[in-house]
Amino acid sequence: MTVLLDRWRTACRGAGATAPDADLDAAEASLRRRWSEPHRHYHTVAHLEAVLDVVDAHAHAARTLDRVRLAAWWHDAVYDPRAAGDANERASADLAGRVLGALGVPAKEVVRLVLVTAGHDPDPGDADGALLCDADLAVLARPAADYDAYVGQVRREYAHVGDEAWRAGRAAVLRRLLGLERIYRVVPGWEERARANLSRELAALG
Repeated sequence: MTVLLDRWRTACRGAGATAPDADLDAAEASLRRRWSEPHRHYHTVAHLEAVLDVVDAHAHAARTLDRVRLAAWWHDAVYDPRAAGDANERASADLAGRVLGALGVPAKEVVRLVLVTAGHDPDPGDADGALLCDADLAVLARPAADYDAYVGQVRREYAHVGDEAWRAGRAAVLRRLLGLERIYRVVPGWEERARANLSRELAALG
């Protein structure tokens, strides 16, 4: 059994799964295939593992840790760069609800957490939403070279978009993130570097 499969089983059982291991394993295999789709360059299994690593490193901040872990598994389960608005998050949340329900996992909180990642702006007091969003956005606080590599990977996912449209759309995303009162709530030490990276990219976009 792989490490990632073991993490999936642990999260499912911790969140109340009643299905046999074989059903859990089949669901994980299907979900991992989604994360391995050929159009993904950043939103891959590596991103999933990175998010899970941050969640586990700051597990003390969670109220329902295994539900946060499951939300990490599902938050980009559906990823279509051509989709508009929060369509991917809504589709991912819907899929999570259906699959987890079939596995015997009470899915309401996982569904809610997946939807929180659409805006990365959890309500005050939403400890689980804050942890998941911090984990999802951890790449923004990486060293400049790593951040630039991430941007390059996302640009490849949007290869169907022309340069002018890319610059406009990307700039809107950066401004929205910079407009958040706080990007990070669980790991505030990341804030300065993330804002520096975002501001540097925004300036480069002109």
